[in-house]
Amino acid sequence: MKKILVKIFIFCIIILIIVPYSNAHIQATNKNFLDKNKSSFDNSICDLLIITPSNFVKTLEPLKEHKNKNAIKTSIVTLDKIYDDIWYGRDKAEKIKLFIKKAYDETQIKYVLLVGNFRKVPIRYVNNADVNFHEQYFISELYYADIIDKNGSYSSWDTNNNGIYGEWNGDQAQDKYIDLYPDVCVGRLACRNNFEVKIMVNKIINYERNTYGKEWFNRIIGVAGDMYPPGSYSFPTPAYEGEDNILTDISYLSGFENTTLFASDGSFKGTEDVIREVNKGCGFLVFYGHGNPSVWSTHPPDDKSVWIEGLSVKTITKLRNNEMLPICVVNACHNLQFDVNIFNIFKQSFGYMTWIPECWGWKLTRKIGGGSIATIGYSGLEMTKEDKDSQEGAADYIDNSFFYNYGVNKIDILGEVWKESISRYLDKYPIDWNTPAGWDFSIDAKTVQQWVLLGDPSLHIGGIKNT
Repeated sequence: MKKILVKIFIFCIIILIIVPYSNAHIQATNKNFLDKNKSSFDNSICDLLIITPSNFVKTLEPLKEHKNKNAIKTSIVTLDKIYDDIWYGRDKAEKIKLFIKKAYDETQIKYVLLVGNFRKVPIRYVNNADVNFHEQYFISELYYADIIDKNGSYSSWDTNNNGIYGEWNGDQAQDKYIDLYPDVCVGRLACRNNFEVKIMVNKIINYERNTYGKEWFNRIIGVAGDMYPPGSYSFPTPAYEGEDNILTDISYLSGFENTTLFASDGSFKGTEDVIREVNKGCGFLVFYGHGNPSVWSTHPPDDKSVWIEGLSVKTITKLRNNEMLPICVVNACHNLQFDVNIFNIFKQSFGYMTWIPECWGWKLTRKIGGGSIATIGYSGLEMTKEDKDSQEGAADYIDNSFFYNYGVNKIDILGEVWKESISRYLDKYPIDWNTPAGWDFSIDAKTVQQWVLLGDPSLHIGGIKNT
């Protein structure tokens, strides 16, 4: 009997120990479940979603505060949070895209700002390959912006489900009927460290606070020459393609003083001409020519053997335009190829310049004491109308559309101009996915896929009144 009483006593003690632990465990489990499923956003309605590594969050807080004060409801979400919430994505880039869709569905976001270079915030490479140009893949930030198709379903960009995105090789596209129309406005600050984050936060806040009503903003600088001198193609080309495009851009802007630096009239002879004019201040800076990740340049009239350099990653350091920051639109190859790094020297020819620490577009954007407030351009081989059999569209049309949407349609939010320019392009040149790679339709797709915005998509062009 005594043994039985001892056993009962021990059993009761065990129960007293286990029950509170079990309740606590259940409560903790429930709490974790609720934490997993509660909203990741600061507001039920969110305009701007900032996606960033956790170590950048503190530096980004002043930007969030500034945006919230100016009626742009802003949430910062870390990559760790995204990867924890979205367990079903195939890779980190898809997890980010699925999270953007979740935010779009739940909070009606308009803008997505990715903060971090390609090592910190993943990029999506698109395999729209033309064998004639030896570029198998390129960066596409549009991947993050096109989140639903015309039927409202998730737009994966991998319709044959083989892990290769935007695949277009051979006689027809393998990933067909990608929507391509951006549903949200996506920009990136390709920051490598907190120092660069702080630079960009200060530039954006100061621009929006101090630019409105300033005389310097109402000025556009256009730099161009003869993009395709005789012999560049098997057919005759216009004498001054780049210069003609700049005149089209200018025609869409009313109330803007224009300064043209043209090779045809001798006003553009080299880098010093560009630096001198940019240092006076301007609202827009436009280049039409040729490039790589390191430099932008063009030709004088009728001479393809001579190059006139505009700006390079080296000479950008000479800019002293302080807070008179333009939005730069650059029409050239690879100027915004922001995945450059030293290890590429073992992968590609030295002359491709993909081994440098940072690309032309990012160097211009994050420049201290000047440069641009944002830069828009191409991550890969930029195609112009001369590359198409139809001899129309391509980069010429989408870059012109930027100024049409700002000047004629009066859209004054940077990401909205980017978004509507892509939509305008696709309305004009719809894609036939059943045609060979390298034909006009694949060039049209590539044109919008590789058009990158390095900057804040919620930026109010020309600043905010009475901030």
